[in-house]
Amino acid sequence: MNRITVVALAFLVTTAALPAAAVGAGASAASPSQQSDGSADASAYAGTHVAFDASSNALVDYRVDGEQVFENVTVASQSDHHSRTDLGSNVGLDAVANLSGLGLDLRAQSETRAEIATEGSASMTAHDSERGILTVDAGTEAQYVEVDLADNSTATAESDDRVVVNGSERTGAFVVVGDGEVAVTENRTVTADLESDSTLVFRSYAEGERDENAAEQERLIANGTATAELYAEERDGERVADVATYGQDIAVNASEESRDRLEMSIERAQHEGTVVITSVSEAAVAGAESADDLAVTVDGEAAARASSYSELEGGIGEEPRYMVTQSSDAAAAADVLVAIDHFSERDVVVQSADGSGDDGGSDGDGEGEDSVPGFGVGASLVALLIGTAARLRR
Repeated sequence: MNRITVVALAFLVTTAALPAAAVGAGASAASPSQQSDGSADASAYAGTHVAFDASSNALVDYRVDGEQVFENVTVASQSDHHSRTDLGSNVGLDAVANLSGLGLDLRAQSETRAEIATEGSASMTAHDSERGILTVDAGTEAQYVEVDLADNSTATAESDDRVVVNGSERTGAFVVVGDGEVAVTENRTVTADLESDSTLVFRSYAEGERDENAAEQERLIANGTATAELYAEERDGERVADVATYGQDIAVNASEESRDRLEMSIERAQHEGTVVITSVSEAAVAGAESADDLAVTVDGEAAARASSYSELEGGIGEEPRYMVTQSSDAAAAADVLVAIDHFSERDVVVQSADGSGDDGGSDGDGEGEDSVPGFGVGASLVALLIGTAARLRR
């Protein structure tokens, strides 16, 4: 198994005013939803951003930051649906409707995600992030996915592998990774055809946050270039993080290398390089001085800074490159995209251009002489990502 090690300076974190508690993704379980009698409801999930119910065969009332984005999400085996409805295997998506749905089991909950198993090979993961990421993995069998949107939402197909959803408070996008397609079969119904080992990804955005950068990231996810997204934020004085994976045979783990660095170990069976998206919330970027003060090195050599997404993609197979973007909303999250040229044992460091990136020269407050203001104290992003792990079933 080839392995890349990515080490990043904690440049996107709050100032010293924030508590320094460290929480790794999945380190502590979130409290499950409570019924009126106080007992745990094993069929519901209520996280910081994402909430839903799981009926016997569908996800129901999927909400992101209190806004309903789906009425329900149903997954069905294509072979079972064809035999039940006497439809041929070449049926178009317009004819796919009223899925009976696979039985669901809300198998695991944590403060950053909920994992839903089905009676078939498919599985779903709801990521409790500001983007409300939902992934539907087909597994070893072809699946149909039917999504009924909220009453105030409409959907528009941008291509065979992407559908954009517009609601009163949030927008979103469905993206197919692998073999398959997604279409709008009715004004408020989105249907996807997923071949085996393919994934349907949904990302949600607050009003005004789905800009050109978001659309470009969706494109990278759809064409298999971006295969993992790490997200991190501050919650009630504690820092949490997790990873959503969008490709097969990839696993991401984050751990502490030093107080000024973050190490992400990325394992992948393929030799080909990839792009990793790191999304950090508004609370976590409050102490960052400027995205222009960042530099990336790979094995001690400076990585090239890309000025466009095409330049970033060009780094795969050529040279490591990176790109830092922010939403058009100045207070929104920042994204750091790192393109790895190929997979082997590599060390990638992201730090301020004039910072040493190590613990030397730090004063008692954790800020060295060469640090950009806020970066030394902000190094607690290391803690925010300790123990983060995501692994796709091979």
